[in-house]
Order: sequence, then C-alpha cells, then structure tokens
Amino acid sequence: MGSRGFRTTVLVVCAIALSWILWMPSAAAFTEEQKLFLQSWRIVNQAYIDDTFNDHNWWVLRQKFMQRHFDNREETYDAIREMLATLDDPFTRFLAPEQYRSLQVNTSGELSGVGLQIDLDPETQQLEVVAPIAGSPASQVGIEPLDRILEIDGVDTSKLTLEEAANRMRGQAGTSVRLKIQRPRNGQIEVYEIVRDRISLNPVYSTLDTETGKNPIGYVRLSQFSANATTELTRAISRLEKQGAQGYILDLRNNPGGLLQAGVDIARLWLDNRTIVYTVNRQGVLGSFDAKHSAITEAPLVVLVNQGTASASEILAGALQDNDRAILVGEKTFGKGLIQSLFELPDDSGLAVTVAKYETPNRKDIHKVGIIPNKTVSQDPIMLSQVGTKADKQYQAAVELLTEKPVLAQAA
Repeated sequence: MGSRGFRTTVLVVCAIALSWILWMPSAAAFTEEQKLFLQSWRIVNQAYIDDTFNDHNWWVLRQKFMQRHFDNREETYDAIREMLATLDDPFTRFLAPEQYRSLQVNTSGELSGVGLQIDLDPETQQLEVVAPIAGSPASQVGIEPLDRILEIDGVDTSKLTLEEAANRMRGQAGTSVRLKIQRPRNGQIEVYEIVRDRISLNPVYSTLDTETGKNPIGYVRLSQFSANATTELTRAISRLEKQGAQGYILDLRNNPGGLLQAGVDIARLWLDNRTIVYTVNRQGVLGSFDAKHSAITEAPLVVLVNQGTASASEILAGALQDNDRAILVGEKTFGKGLIQSLFELPDDSGLAVTVAKYETPNRKDIHKVGIIPNKTVSQDPIMLSQVGTKADKQYQAAVELLTEKPVLAQAA
C-alpha cells in the first residue's frame, strides 16, 4: 500500500516537472524570428535519422536557444547553424535563400561560376575538389580532382561552410575569382585567377569507341545525377545501340552524386526485376527501390569508379555490382551512404537534413567505407582531354575486360 502511494507521488511530481520544462508561450507570442527557428527545429526533430540527435536532448536544446533574443534574420540563421552543428553531421546544414536557390539550379538547370564540384574531406574537413565540370573555366586552367581549396578571394575556406564556399565561387559571367589551391600529392600551392562563365549542366557525354576491333564499345560519362540525367542517358544508350555498340563503359569517376531518384531510375535502365537499394530510416524501418523490367540493353557493362564516386553514384555502382550486372574497375569509392532531403522554409531559405541511410542489395553499409571495385586499377590524375586515351589506365583495363570473349559471354 505504502509502496503504491510512493510510486503515485513520484509520477505526479515527474508530470508536474515535465509540464514545467515543456511549457512555452502560445504561438501568437512568438516573434517571426522565433517562428523561423522553431520551424527549423521541428523539421530536424521529425526527420533526422538519429533520434538521439548525437546524444543531445533536443527539447532542452530548443529551450536554450529560445531564451535568446533574435534581433534580425542573420542572428536567426546563425542560431539555426549553431543548432545543427551539435549534430556533428556535415551533410545536415542550413541553406540561406541564395544557397537554396543555387542548389536547386545545380540539380535541374545551369549556373554561372567556375565549374567545380566540391566537398569536405570527411576526415580533415578541408574543402576539396571532387571534379571540375567538363569544359568549365576551372577545367581549362588545370584544376584537378582532390585539389584542396585553401582560399577563395583571400578568404580562408576553413572558416566557410560548403555552401558558403560554393556561393563565393559562383557569380556573374565575366567576373573573376581567385583560388589558392594545394596539390595533395606534393603539397605544391598555386593561385588561379578564373573568369566565371555560364556552365551547361548536361550531365552526359557519350561516344562510340571503334578502335577496339570487332566489338565497338559505347562510352558514357555521367558527371552528376541531375533531374535530366535519366533522359539524357537513355538517349545516349539508344543512340549507341543504333550505332552498333556491343558493350558499354559507364564512367562514374568523380561523380559526386545528386538526386536519389535519378540514381534509382538510371539503375533501372540496366537492371530487370532486381533490388537497386535498401533504405533505413530512424525507426530502423527497411524500404527498397526495385527495377521494373525497364532495362534498355543487356550488353556487357563495365563501370569506372574512383575516390570521387560518391552518394547516388555509389547507389548505382553498388546495385550493378551486387546484382552481377557490371564489373567495377578503378579505385575505392568515396563512401557516402546517407540520404538527405531538402526542406524549404517560409523565407525561401532551406534545410538539407539526413533522413536515412542506404545499403546495397547485398545489405552492405558503405558509409565511410566505400565500394571496392572488382578490379583495382590505380590512376594518376589526368586531364579531361586524356580520358579514354592510353594515359587512362582504368579505361584501358575496362576495354580489355570487354574485349575478352569469356567476359562477354558471362556478362551477356
């Protein structure tokens, strides 16, 4: 009897304490700045993959920030950034209005800038080049994959977010930007003055290699998983089929990813009735994307990968490898196995939030691990003009595999 009364008392006291902690003024009492912060907090609270929020009490964190006075929009933005930083997740980030618009353009249209795909090294957090866009001002001056960007117009990049760095390199065509670059292989530092230009974001380049003997090979390079990637790749494959391609090399080297759905749809161009990728949300619920009997060719396929092959590129590479549809050639991939969703805020800013992780069809979690190719071939950095030539050891290894009759028979 006494024990039951004690438990009741404890429960009542806890309930009173909890109501005091969670008490907040009515929504009408919030300022516009507080409302924007609270909406950002709520999005992460509902969608973020880690329901421990990196071992932070998300409710207590909200209370702490709401005790501040946000005098202007920039202070609100800073508070949102500070809140997200507690997650220690570089892929979950705040996007100011111009950054949010730029990201949308980057996956659907064209932009004006130097033409660099960039990322943060997951270990050093240094800003590095994933790849220059083909034909861009950056590629023409000789900037290479894995180059470290130390400064942008004299500003130390260690003090910039990924979006801030990208935004500083974008700008009106005809204007210039100065980049201080360090080569990782020898530590050499160079400064480039680059004139911005309009950059086409058509992500597909294709050609028929007829110098391989009796079996012409269709070469397809995919630079990004943008909204038009599936359509452009479908056209390229159809054109190469008509030209007599007997096998394909799909080049995903230095492809940083893009839209998850584009990665899935492109996998469906090569696979019939197979699992493409599994997704796991914060509740541990397993979902999957599958092929839909929509493959447009059964020709043998070799996929080229390297350290710049990331995200949606790894989804595609993993699906083709695990389903024995393709042989992967090159070097270990980047290792980004997390999925982000974009959320727009009322003032046209936005959040990129990690909402799930993915696993390959064989249930491999490749985050921070990467995908090991079937055939490892090291490659020193080469210019874009050297891709597909004798200087391109990985391409030559792919050609050799496709022209071996046993490989052709097995892949078919």
